[in-house]
Amino acid sequence: MSGDHDEIRGTARGSAPVPLSVLDLVTVGAGRTASDAIRTSVGIARTAERRGFHRYWVAEHHSMPGVASSSPAVLLAHLAAHTDSIRLGSGGVMLPNHAPLVIAEQFGTLEAMAPGRVDLGLGRAPGTDGATAAALRRSERHEGADEFPQQLVELIRFLDDEFPDGHPYRRIHAVPGPVQATSPGGVQSTHRPPVWLLGSSGFSARLAGSLGLPFAFAHHFSAANTIPALDLYRESFRPSEVLDEPYALIGVSALAAEDEEQARRQVLTGALSMIRLRTGRPGLVPTPEEAAAHRFTEMERDFVDGWLANIVHGTPDAVRDGLNDLAKRTGADELMITANAHGGDVRLRSYELIADAYGLPGAAAGAAAEEGPGA
Repeated sequence: MSGDHDEIRGTARGSAPVPLSVLDLVTVGAGRTASDAIRTSVGIARTAERRGFHRYWVAEHHSMPGVASSSPAVLLAHLAAHTDSIRLGSGGVMLPNHAPLVIAEQFGTLEAMAPGRVDLGLGRAPGTDGATAAALRRSERHEGADEFPQQLVELIRFLDDEFPDGHPYRRIHAVPGPVQATSPGGVQSTHRPPVWLLGSSGFSARLAGSLGLPFAFAHHFSAANTIPALDLYRESFRPSEVLDEPYALIGVSALAAEDEEQARRQVLTGALSMIRLRTGRPGLVPTPEEAAAHRFTEMERDFVDGWLANIVHGTPDAVRDGLNDLAKRTGADELMITANAHGGDVRLRSYELIADAYGLPGAAAGAAAEEGPGA
């Protein structure tokens, strides 16, 4: 296992207490297309790069009309062609859906496209429902949690080209990869994508700690488990070639607007979208007008109140204070912000306002709006 500490650890910019990054679900709003959503993602990635955010990740989801990120590697290749310096990665690839060799080849290719800029974040959930997972895996059998560590070790060995003698895969090589350096005239790449483990419970936290890997926790949809999982990660941590000490990132939903009422109006679209997803009716992200007109049942209202309580939203100063408080309470080493709303222009504006509130570098707010239509 090999890695570069500098490729994992970020540097805080401006007045941010920890590095700030972006998680983009490539959301598709009602009245918009997947092409619109991807153009918006390019705009967000460019904005994040220009304003001093540390990384930009996309997450694997399937069979969800409102989320156009089913193929992280394809999206990352497109984003690599439109950015120059920001770290790009998966937040994450759902490893049980794929053969480890395929992932090693895909991310080896991405590393060749954007040397020193690629992160490989891995999750063990399917990123979808059981029937879709079966279609992805061509099997009705669900991978057990105990199989994920074996898949992870296999993937890392493909990335490092380090299967032991006698292993059935000893003569199989992930290309692009280290084997090219051993060929006549070959030159070893100076980088390979750092592996991160993602989680929303204690399983991946303990595994990441025991292997000495960086850990990313999904606070944005599992807030009650954040501190217990981070404590377990730190308690389980063993120094490795990758890290000398724990490094924990948390994903957090946050949206800034010019005033509190506007911010709540926008985040309500994501709450209604989540209600529909969790009740078996996934669809495009509704407009603010549709969300405002929706007649919530008492049960739905309770869900909305709980959901919005875990989204940092409001004026830029309020969002900055909320993020600072979250970083302090959790001891997170990095915050990865996801802005879930109908309009791409709203999400772009939110990242600009947050950057302004923290004094991050870059041009004045609003310049990124020219990147393309919202999604």
